[in-house]
Amino acid sequence: MTSKHPLLNKNLVLLIICQGLFLTNNVTFIAINGLVGFSLAPASWMATLPVMGYVVGGAFSTSIVAKSQNHFGRKISFQLGLLVAVLSSLLCAYAAYSKNFWLLVLGTFVAGYYSANGQLYRFAAAELTDSSQRDKAVSWVLAGGILGAVIGPNLASWTRDFFSTTFLGAYLTLSIAAFIGIFVMQRIHFPEEFKTQHSLSDGRDLKTILRQPVFMVAVIGAALGYGVMNLLMAATPLAMQICGLPFSETALVLEWHVIGMFAPGFFTGSLIQRFGTLKIMGLGVALNFVCIAIALTGVDLHQFLIASFLLGVGWNFLFTASTSLAMTAYKPNERDKAQGAINFFVFGTMAFTSFGSGALITSQGWNILNLGSLIPVIVTALALLWLGAQNRKMGTA
Repeated sequence: MTSKHPLLNKNLVLLIICQGLFLTNNVTFIAINGLVGFSLAPASWMATLPVMGYVVGGAFSTSIVAKSQNHFGRKISFQLGLLVAVLSSLLCAYAAYSKNFWLLVLGTFVAGYYSANGQLYRFAAAELTDSSQRDKAVSWVLAGGILGAVIGPNLASWTRDFFSTTFLGAYLTLSIAAFIGIFVMQRIHFPEEFKTQHSLSDGRDLKTILRQPVFMVAVIGAALGYGVMNLLMAATPLAMQICGLPFSETALVLEWHVIGMFAPGFFTGSLIQRFGTLKIMGLGVALNFVCIAIALTGVDLHQFLIASFLLGVGWNFLFTASTSLAMTAYKPNERDKAQGAINFFVFGTMAFTSFGSGALITSQGWNILNLGSLIPVIVTALALLWLGAQNRKMGTA
């Protein structure tokens, strides 16, 4: 089967590269925006507002991106996102240079449009290979984030003091990375049948799609899985700085966290095909519990490192399997509205956790932050148990 329908092709490989560039932007923003915000914010609890601006901008952009995908098709819409990435990185660079906190928040908010586009790369992956390889294609494109794992934290560390303004070099380099992404995306051919020829009103209405148990659990898994990861990782650079650890160690922790997020992507699709989406989502939830338990044992480098790595692996299993589960719940002519809805919930949850991470870490501390993250993990576990029971009742387990 695999010889008849090979997984990798030129288009999918190029999309994997675009995913790597997208995660370079994403990880670098996580690494530096909280620290730059902390140095510029009028009050310490506002430190992660630039991180929050990034995800709120993404949430606000989901419907705009869905419409642009529907009207222009994948390639042009993705290139528009990359162009916004260039401009927003330059705006953030100027904000850091001029020490303007609110301009930095605006710059990250604008960058959210790029993030909303990048979140659709995983769905586009399924369109660039045979349907029998769909799960593996999604998994491999997510695995492209391993480039961001290596480049992002090291980029932040290498360029930290390149100019007299801390992290100015990182923002400028991100604009160059986005330029490269535009040219790579130009080389990708998306099948004509996926340049939608229908209206967003076609198919079932969004409320009907959302009410499906499968879609509800897919949304819960994707949104809360991303939310927990974001809650802990947005706070990690601040927590490590508060604990007196150098930024070089923070970069190391973030590097291994993102390796955990995306290295499993080379085999997650195969695991999903063998064991099913719910079991892999359940494994992701279990790893989240282990991560929190380790984080609560102390604040030395090895505890941050191991907890963050397991958090990344847990996110990969939960998010990849949630994506695969969601794709079983909508028809091709419902694609844009369904994917837009999923991303809206993901970004909305991330916006809440981005703000919460800064407020909790500066006012309540690392342990309270981790204990609070148990709530969404438990909710996700209960949702999986509920869907499993529904499947058994219908005889589809």
